[in-house]
Amino acid sequence: MNKHKIAILTDSGADVPESVKEQFNVKVIPLKIIFKDGEYVDKLNITAEEVYKRMEKEIPKTSLPDGEAIKEILNEIKAEGYEKVIAVTISSGLSGTNNMMRIVAEEYKDMDIFVLDTKNIGIGSGFSAVEAAFQADQGLTFEEIRANLQKSAEKAKVYFHVPTLEYLQKGGRIGLVQSVLGSVMNLKPVITCNKDGIYHTVAKVRGKAKSVNKTIELVEEYAANSNKYNLAVAYGGETAIEEAKSIREELKKKLPKYEHFFFDQVSPALGVHTGPGLIGIGVQLLDDK
Repeated sequence: MNKHKIAILTDSGADVPESVKEQFNVKVIPLKIIFKDGEYVDKLNITAEEVYKRMEKEIPKTSLPDGEAIKEILNEIKAEGYEKVIAVTISSGLSGTNNMMRIVAEEYKDMDIFVLDTKNIGIGSGFSAVEAAFQADQGLTFEEIRANLQKSAEKAKVYFHVPTLEYLQKGGRIGLVQSVLGSVMNLKPVITCNKDGIYHTVAKVRGKAKSVNKTIELVEEYAANSNKYNLAVAYGGETAIEEAKSIREELKKKLPKYEHFFFDQVSPALGVHTGPGLIGIGVQLLDDK
């Protein structure tokens, strides 16, 4: 048995980069996307592009993974001989996934399972899973990784520029009044997760270009006093990819002290609430202080 080997488990809303998942055998519990014609499994049988295309006609709902899906993956981990699991989930303030994971984990008495509520979303959450995978690979103990993650989850942030608040509003994720006023005045908000892991607006900027610049500025401010950090750019749909690439180049110049720089599309489940054209910039401080 792999008593000392540690399995890393996360959910698809954490947007862990494909390269990391493959290299470290990171297991992923997919969220669900529900259209009128049926349920789809995030990233498995529906792509982000298909979701955005269909959203022109119908805005789907998203749903947390059911207990059976979580059990299936935990059984797979067990069958591979692992006895310890670090499970990293998106914010309990935005999804019931964390709670469901904890409930199911309690049934596994013969495995040590630590479930981390990152109070974050997208790569802001994924940074913790990446860190867990790196640390497990370096041979840190289960207890060390657990302690490290509890401290470092607070040092990760993701800032989103969303072209419209329509999707957050329809998904019930943001106050209605803000949305109505925002669209009238061409206000483009920059959104992040607050300390309780709930979406809130950090800036309201008129016009798209200014909003994107403000997002970059907020990341710069957050990393200003740090000598070591990870960065990420996430985009929503093919319409946003070129812009995301130019933001990546700009950030490399402005914040050159990065260890890893991830670049990926946001998960379809996250895209449902933010809509096409999303730009997300993630930053995780890695200094020991």
